[in-house]
Order: sequence, then C-alpha cells, then structure tokens
Amino acid sequence: MTVTEEAAPAVNLTEKAAGEIKSLFESQGTTNAALRVFVSGGGCSGLQYGMAIAEEIEEGDTEFVQHGVRVLVDPLSMNYIQGASVDYVEDVMGGGFKIDNPNATKSCGCGSSFATEDGEEAGGCGSGGCGSGGCGSH
Repeated sequence: MTVTEEAAPAVNLTEKAAGEIKSLFESQGTTNAALRVFVSGGGCSGLQYGMAIAEEIEEGDTEFVQHGVRVLVDPLSMNYIQGASVDYVEDVMGGGFKIDNPNATKSCGCGSSFATEDGEEAGGCGSGGCGSGGCGSH
C-alpha cells in the first residue's frame, strides 16, 4: 500500500464531492470507510469508471486523504485515472458524480465510459455499452 499526502493525490476530489461522499458514508453508517475509485472493462468506449464504498485496503492500493475522505485506487486503475478529478454536479435531472479524466482521449455520450491513447477501447455503442442509444465518441 502506498499512502499519499493530500498535497499530491492520485485523484482530485472537489470539496463538494467530498461533502457528498461524507454524507453517504454517514447515511450508510460506515465510519471507517474509504472511497474506492476504479476502472473496469466495458462501456461504449472500452473502459468505465466505478466508485464504491470500501471497508478494506487491498494489496497494492494507493491510499490518500483529501478533504477528510480516504480514497483508494488499485494499481491497474491508477494507470488510467492518475490526475483525474471527481466532482459532484447537480442539474435539472438531479445530482451525481462526474469524473474529468485528462487521460481519456475519447468518451461516450453517457459520460461514464472512455478510451485512452494507448488504444484501450471496445467496438462502440452496440457492444454492450451504456445502452443509451445516443452514444457518440467525443
């Protein structure tokens, strides 16, 4: 496990995102939890973001604290999301977390899947991706 100080986090949390995460932890009764930010295969563009409440640190995780929230990133995901920013945004459709990833060279219209310059991507919207029908590479 690598512990990183708040000055150089692997993923940047906005204060608003941290506040929402803390509220979520509190409502779930998870006082010692961390936010796991990860990347997995799938989605319209080949890779998709994920976030989960984590109770335990796994071998190889990078752990850091930002705005009072512990964040965990596994080594494979780190390759794809180093330097990304997690924000909480609200609009007329409601609120949700948004990830701005400087490593993404292409993303799906749904905003939850992406591809990187090294060619990690899938065959497009019809390949079991977001299913929104309105996907397009941006």
